[in-house]
Amino acid sequence: MVASDNARQPRKDAVANRAHILDTAARVFAEEGVNVSMDALAKHAGIGSATLYRNFPNKDALLAALLAPHHERLATRRIAIERSDGDAGQKLQQWIDALGDWMLAFEGLPEPLREAWMTDTSALKPACDGLIATTEKFLDAAQRDGFSRPCLSGRDVFIGVMALAWASEQTTVGRTSRAVLSDMLRNGWAVG
Repeated sequence: MVASDNARQPRKDAVANRAHILDTAARVFAEEGVNVSMDALAKHAGIGSATLYRNFPNKDALLAALLAPHHERLATRRIAIERSDGDAGQKLQQWIDALGDWMLAFEGLPEPLREAWMTDTSALKPACDGLIATTEKFLDAAQRDGFSRPCLSGRDVFIGVMALAWASEQTTVGRTSRAVLSDMLRNGWAVG
């Protein structure tokens, strides 16, 4: 017996629930940051916790789904950087800036990212691994052309950008801190 196409399609109410959860979580995370509990998100969405967890077993899975459009924009920026006329050092800096913008998609995002790249079980891990690999490519080119210190890895730069994103979110830090910290990070990877 062959299964019908309808059996493979998610139910319309399940698709609608998932979309509603994503819309609600995007709004709540934009307003309050990612430290909102899953139970609080369920209340904001007007659904039971079981419905939320059936769609997203944990917050990392929810964040991974919410970051998909941000990741697409980052991929578009990556392509533009790769096609630009700048030298390898300039391209690395442009990638670092783009990566930092991605890490600031939601307040508090650097912390789940930090936890994700240190574990194999997080739904955010594949994105972190892919971004580290892309960073490694930009860094390798900058190192090969003499713009970056040879002792650094893409992981080192990724961690540095994550630290910069975390620090630039802090309310006690001045408005110009991201530019200052970015300059400090650049001076840390650049050959002087």
